[in-house]
Amino acid sequence: MLKSFSGDFELAKRCIHSFNQFNIEGLNLFLVVPESDVSQFSELAGAKVTIVSEQPIESYFVHESVNGIRPGYINQEIVKLGFWELNLAQNYLCVDSDAEFIRPFTESDFMFDASTPFSVLVQDLELAVEPEYFTQYWRSRSEQLIKIADYVGLDSRVILTCHGHTVFSAKILKDFKDSFLTPRGWSYADALEVAPYEFSWYNMWLQKCQLIDIHPREPWFKVFHHENQHLEYVMRGITLADIARGYLGVVVNSSFAREFDAQPAGASKPATLAPYLSYGELGALAGNKISNSLKRIFRSN
Repeated sequence: MLKSFSGDFELAKRCIHSFNQFNIEGLNLFLVVPESDVSQFSELAGAKVTIVSEQPIESYFVHESVNGIRPGYINQEIVKLGFWELNLAQNYLCVDSDAEFIRPFTESDFMFDASTPFSVLVQDLELAVEPEYFTQYWRSRSEQLIKIADYVGLDSRVILTCHGHTVFSAKILKDFKDSFLTPRGWSYADALEVAPYEFSWYNMWLQKCQLIDIHPREPWFKVFHHENQHLEYVMRGITLADIARGYLGVVVNSSFAREFDAQPAGASKPATLAPYLSYGELGALAGNKISNSLKRIFRSN
């Protein structure tokens, strides 16, 4: 299930192209967009790609900020939590527009058996090590995740969840609504007001209710959460072939990459680096490169 909108059209187009390229088993993709965007996205429809209007879920939408976050962002979280109510899939991998598949995949990559999905449950402790991520996201996110654990009655000493791109079970989400939200008189938005992390509400309810067997695994997608993570891989010369040994896809977070053109994941190092550098920085880089080359030439002589 891919949630998108007109502003992410080019990213969604790239994502669907990669899905079609590597979807060797003929799995179905549901592209969920606002009713007003259906005609624009219709060109992306295909034998295995169905355009779905989000209109049936709009009754849950908010029109003001929730937890300090703009309505559009909260509503895409609500779509992910409420998609099961459309009865289109019993289990669905939530994919964002900035995701790109990089190697062939089948149902067995995502499902332990015919009815039980794998569950992405990790601590992400390596992100606590990164100063930039720790300062910008880790501390506040950790506090919010502890809130979710406390609300659902889980021991919060070890938090197991994911940032996104996991398989949602309709069985778990129905129980979350019937057994957790409804008794409190809550909507999806009310839960997100407490903590705006839809995947963690799902994951912690999954661990609490135990309605399906939990088969944990690491993420399917390598996510570059911030600019420096992406630059590190580019500068080290880590290729898609290298990443594909561990992951089915990559995500370059659109919060920092949105201003760039939707480069394919396999773009060359110069093409990938260019948007990050100003013309002055490019000139300085070229000057230093020429200077270093000349030094090597004269040393060799």
